[in-house]
Amino acid sequence: MIDHYSFGKIVINGKTYTSDVIVFKDFVKDNWWRKEGHKVYLEDIEEILKANPEVVVFGTGAYGRVVVDREVINKLKSMGAEVIVEKTSKAIEAFNKFKDKNVVLAAHLTC
Repeated sequence: MIDHYSFGKIVINGKTYTSDVIVFKDFVKDNWWRKEGHKVYLEDIEEILKANPEVVVFGTGAYGRVVVDREVINKLKSMGAEVIVEKTSKAIEAFNKFKDKNVVLAAHLTC
Protein backbone atom coordinates (compact mmCIF):
# COMPACT_ATOMS: atom_id res chain seq x y z
CA MET A 1 0.00 0.00 0.00
CA ILE A 2 1.15 3.50 -0.76
CA ASP A 3 1.20 5.63 2.35
CA HIS A 4 2.10 9.03 0.93
CA TYR A 5 3.15 10.89 -2.22
CA SER A 6 4.55 14.36 -2.67
CA PHE A 7 6.61 15.83 -5.51
CA GLY A 8 9.74 13.69 -5.84
CA LYS A 9 8.94 11.33 -2.96
CA ILE A 10 6.72 8.32 -2.36
CA VAL A 11 6.30 6.22 0.79
CA ILE A 12 5.36 2.58 0.24
CA ASN A 13 4.74 0.32 3.23
CA GLY A 14 6.72 2.73 5.38
CA LYS A 15 9.77 2.95 3.08
CA THR A 16 10.62 6.20 1.28
CA TYR A 17 11.66 6.26 -2.39
CA THR A 18 12.91 9.30 -4.28
CA SER A 19 13.18 7.86 -7.79
CA ASP A 20 10.52 6.66 -10.21
CA VAL A 21 9.09 3.30 -9.19
CA ILE A 22 7.17 0.29 -10.40
CA VAL A 23 5.11 -1.13 -7.54
CA PHE A 24 4.14 -4.78 -7.83
CA LYS A 25 1.98 -6.76 -5.41
CA ASP A 26 4.99 -8.13 -3.52
CA PHE A 27 7.94 -5.85 -4.34
CA VAL A 28 8.99 -2.39 -5.48
CA LYS A 29 11.39 -1.71 -8.34
CA ASP A 30 12.94 1.69 -7.75
CA ASN A 31 15.13 3.72 -10.10
CA TRP A 32 12.72 2.99 -12.97
CA TRP A 33 14.46 4.37 -16.07
CA ARG A 34 12.75 4.68 -19.42
CA LYS A 35 14.05 4.90 -22.97
CA GLU A 36 12.87 8.52 -22.92
CA GLY A 37 12.31 10.21 -19.58
CA HIS A 38 8.80 11.48 -20.22
CA LYS A 39 7.48 8.70 -22.46
CA VAL A 40 6.62 5.08 -21.73
CA TYR A 41 7.22 2.49 -24.45
CA LEU A 42 6.76 -1.29 -24.47
CA GLU A 43 10.44 -1.90 -23.71
CA ASP A 44 10.02 0.19 -20.54
CA ILE A 45 7.40 -2.16 -19.09
CA GLU A 46 8.78 -5.64 -19.81
CA GLU A 47 8.63 -6.58 -16.13
CA ILE A 48 5.03 -5.40 -15.94
CA LEU A 49 4.07 -7.55 -18.93
CA LYS A 50 5.66 -10.62 -17.28
CA ALA A 51 3.57 -10.04 -14.14
CA ASN A 52 0.34 -10.49 -16.15
CA PRO A 53 -1.51 -7.85 -14.08
CA GLU A 54 -5.26 -7.36 -13.88
CA VAL A 55 -4.82 -3.59 -13.53
CA VAL A 56 -1.94 -1.32 -14.54
CA VAL A 57 -1.89 2.23 -13.24
CA PHE A 58 0.47 4.80 -14.73
CA GLY A 59 1.32 7.87 -12.67
CA THR A 60 2.31 10.54 -15.18
CA GLY A 61 3.93 12.91 -12.68
CA ALA A 62 2.69 15.76 -10.53
CA TYR A 63 1.85 17.81 -13.62
CA GLY A 64 1.07 14.93 -15.99
CA ARG A 65 4.13 15.36 -18.22
CA VAL A 66 4.72 11.66 -18.93
CA VAL A 67 3.00 10.26 -22.03
CA VAL A 68 2.13 6.56 -22.21
CA ASP A 69 2.50 5.34 -25.79
CA ARG A 70 -0.71 4.01 -27.37
CA GLU A 71 1.07 0.73 -28.16
CA VAL A 72 1.63 0.19 -24.41
CA ILE A 73 -2.04 0.71 -23.63
CA ASN A 74 -3.17 -1.53 -26.50
CA LYS A 75 -0.79 -4.34 -25.49
CA LEU A 76 -1.93 -4.32 -21.87
CA LYS A 77 -5.59 -4.24 -22.86
CA SER A 78 -5.03 -7.14 -25.29
CA MET A 79 -3.74 -9.10 -22.28
CA GLY A 80 -6.99 -8.37 -20.44
CA ALA A 81 -5.61 -5.69 -18.13
CA GLU A 82 -7.48 -2.57 -17.16
CA VAL A 83 -5.26 0.46 -17.83
CA ILE A 84 -5.47 3.72 -15.88
CA VAL A 85 -3.38 6.77 -16.78
CA GLU A 86 -3.53 9.68 -14.31
CA LYS A 87 -1.36 12.29 -12.66
CA THR A 88 0.61 10.50 -9.95
CA SER A 89 -1.51 11.67 -7.00
CA LYS A 90 -4.69 10.28 -8.62
CA ALA A 91 -2.86 7.17 -9.83
CA ILE A 92 -1.93 6.34 -6.25
CA GLU A 93 -5.56 6.59 -5.18
CA ALA A 94 -6.47 4.15 -7.97
CA PHE A 95 -3.64 1.76 -7.03
CA ASN A 96 -4.73 1.67 -3.39
CA LYS A 97 -8.34 1.11 -4.46
CA PHE A 98 -7.35 -2.02 -6.42
CA LYS A 99 -4.99 -3.42 -3.76
CA ASP A 100 -6.94 -6.71 -3.61
CA LYS A 101 -6.25 -7.38 -7.30
CA ASN A 102 -3.03 -8.09 -9.18
CA VAL A 103 -2.34 -4.39 -9.67
CA VAL A 104 0.87 -2.67 -10.76
CA LEU A 105 1.71 1.01 -10.45
CA ALA A 106 4.36 2.64 -12.66
CA ALA A 107 4.92 6.12 -11.27
CA HIS A 108 6.91 9.18 -12.28
CA LEU A 109 7.50 11.16 -9.08
CA THR A 110 8.40 14.62 -10.34
CA CYS A 111 7.00 16.75 -13.16
